[in-house]
Amino acid sequence: MSSGPELSYGASTAWKPERPRLRLFPLLLSWLATGVALMVAAGVLPGVHIDSFWGALLVAAIVAALNAIIPPLLAALRLPLTLVLGFLLVLIADAAILLIADAVTDGVLRVDNFGWALLASLVVAAVSVVIAVLIGADDTSSIRIAQRIARRQGVIASTDVPGIVFLEIDGLALPVLSRAMRDGNAPNMARWLADGTHRLAEWETDLSSQTGASQAGILLGSNEDISAFRWVEKETATLMTCSAPQDCAEIERRHATGIGLLVDGGASRGNLLSGEAEDVILTVSRMEAEKRSNPGYRGFLANGDNVTRTLVLFIWEVILEWTSALRAIRRDVRPRGHRGGIYPLMRGALCVFVRDLIVSGVLTDMMRGRPAVYATFSSYDEVAHHSGLERADTLEALRKLDDHFGQVERARRYAPRPYEIVVLSDHGQTQGATFKQRNGYGLDELVERSLARGAVEGIAGGDEQNSMVGHAFTEATGTRKKRPKNDVSDRDVVVLGSGNLGLVYLMEERRRLTLEELEERHPQLVPALREHPHVGWLLVRSSEHGAVVLGARGVRYLDDDRVEGDDPLAPFSPHAPQHLLRTDGFEHVADIMVGSFYDADLDEGCAFEELISFHGGIGGFQTRAFILHPSHLEVPPGPILGAASVHGILAGWRQQLQGGGMQTPAEHPVGQPG
Repeated sequence: MSSGPELSYGASTAWKPERPRLRLFPLLLSWLATGVALMVAAGVLPGVHIDSFWGALLVAAIVAALNAIIPPLLAALRLPLTLVLGFLLVLIADAAILLIADAVTDGVLRVDNFGWALLASLVVAAVSVVIAVLIGADDTSSIRIAQRIARRQGVIASTDVPGIVFLEIDGLALPVLSRAMRDGNAPNMARWLADGTHRLAEWETDLSSQTGASQAGILLGSNEDISAFRWVEKETATLMTCSAPQDCAEIERRHATGIGLLVDGGASRGNLLSGEAEDVILTVSRMEAEKRSNPGYRGFLANGDNVTRTLVLFIWEVILEWTSALRAIRRDVRPRGHRGGIYPLMRGALCVFVRDLIVSGVLTDMMRGRPAVYATFSSYDEVAHHSGLERADTLEALRKLDDHFGQVERARRYAPRPYEIVVLSDHGQTQGATFKQRNGYGLDELVERSLARGAVEGIAGGDEQNSMVGHAFTEATGTRKKRPKNDVSDRDVVVLGSGNLGLVYLMEERRRLTLEELEERHPQLVPALREHPHVGWLLVRSSEHGAVVLGARGVRYLDDDRVEGDDPLAPFSPHAPQHLLRTDGFEHVADIMVGSFYDADLDEGCAFEELISFHGGIGGFQTRAFILHPSHLEVPPGPILGAASVHGILAGWRQQLQGGGMQTPAEHPVGQPG
């Protein structure tokens, strides 16, 4: 990486971190920019008055001095619900600082009341953001603050032994990244490749191409029995969901065996699962950490500008979503997803609040010298679900992530140990109009009208981020809602959607029904599904033939790899039979697993939930994830199949860099799914 120091490891080489210099010219520019922003605030707000530009510069100096003192003191408080209470306190402090400046400048600044002071702080932040875009922002102040927080909390390691930072871009497929780098939408990552410091490798997801299954494999080394984003455990009639805190905690309990990627001092930032990390923020499986005093947020809160800036950018992101949605309607862009309701707020939360909190956490981790950090950024995935795979606002979300990755890269030189940066994705996405948009009815309705008896409960409630962020902020604010009902014992049939993977559970037995039993009890059900033009395949278990994949004009017998008629898996990856056979062996696989069609010529399929870009099954880019890794960290030859194989590679790199007793899951070698 050309902008940072060359990383060289050896017994004779001592790591010497640089000190972030207090450069006069950027400081002067920041001072002048704040003065201009104060003049703008006084010009547009009737309750704020400044006598002259020289007076604005005086106020700017006072504000800068107070910002260097008050927010760090507030960030040091041991507050429960640190994220929310700390955010509100710093926001109040930003307004109070202007009132203090009013009191000490003897009429140079006049602010009528607290409300005007709060509005003025937001206007100042908004103007400062615009100026920073025009003149270029200097991020050394964030690094200096992260270093101060690190010194207060205690530097964990000052050593020549390298640390490793894993940055996950949720939902980004390798082909999309390649085009983004080519077209200037990911310039930092493109530079790493061009400079030869990094290489790209592709890996193929398991059948369940979604974050829960992928992170279980990557972070814990196993995703056994995670057949989809949601599944039913028939023996207890329990619905499990990969974004619910209780369910994520249970998934981690079942799969954690001491070989987590983040054992021995690692940090988890913004993930569904912790990877057995020592320290967490916004990690769904460990949501109880959000209720207590959580020092992971102090680096963000100690910078007084962060709170108002983030709030302004959040509002701007919501406005961008509204205008983008209206433009898509005016241009009749198709396919077009649902973009109303609370989605604009969720987009703003993921694209601004969550992203900036995670970046701040990563910088602080690096300044403390943590051996390993894994951070997930979900903004691209969230925008793509609703806007489309490679549309303008989706690629803009990716460009902003790339910009922050550049910030992480620049911070390496100041850390107390050298760091390697690995960027990876947990899955990709595939685009297409939804099943319901194409047919006017959902998969649950198709199943219900094909049953001999019984009613259907259909559950396909949108994308995982809405659930994940909703749970996270519910816990962080201490406003826990009653858990959505997950007892399905009183249901006749449960139909679940996980992208373009559907799951059908007939609850008349507390075990998986065989194909023969399905045909006997509900003779119209299997034919209605397999003959539907937007269904590509069904996975069922035959008492006679074992695992069977049914298509409209053919059958594939997975146990003996035999095809009769047209192979229903022909449009999919050559490894699709392996993935389906593995899933068929899961304890809680559905009675019928349903995969949508995939048209390779049009490069589209259809989701069984209302997302126009989707993941969760097979077909298209959704299974084509990537690893962008330092060139000297080798990827084993052969295809990388399944998330557990990725765990083996990443854990091996950490062991190579840091030594110690880290273990890798020998039962899932590269080239074998899962």
